[in-house]
Amino acid sequence: DLQSWILENLADDLSVDRLAERVAMSPRNFTRVFTRETGISPAKFVEEGRLHTARQRLEQSAEGIEQIALATGFGNGLNLRRVFERKLQLTPSEYRERFHARNLA
Repeated sequence: DLQSWILENLADDLSVDRLAERVAMSPRNFTRVFTRETGISPAKFVEEGRLHTARQRLEQSAEGIEQIALATGFGNGLNLRRVFERKLQLTPSEYRERFHARNLA
C-alpha cells in the first residue's frame, strides 16, 4: 500500500503533488482521502516516518548526521536538526549521546 511505499522510499521526493500523482488523484483530493484514512496529513506522515527512521539510524549506527539526513529524505543535516529540535527539543547529536548513555547505564 502507499503508506508502506512511503516508508520504503523516504529519501525520494514525497511531496503531496508527487504522492497524489502516484495514486492518480488531484493533490487536494489525495490529501483529503489520505487524512480521512490515516488520521494525519500526508506531509505529517512523511515527516514522522523520516524522523522515526532517523532516530533508529542514530541509535543503531555510527553514520554521520549528513548521511542520515540524506538517507531519510531531510536533504541535509540542518533540516534534520530543525525537525529534531522542533519535535524532540534535542539536536540529532544530543539524541544519539543520550540514547547511548542511557543504554550504558
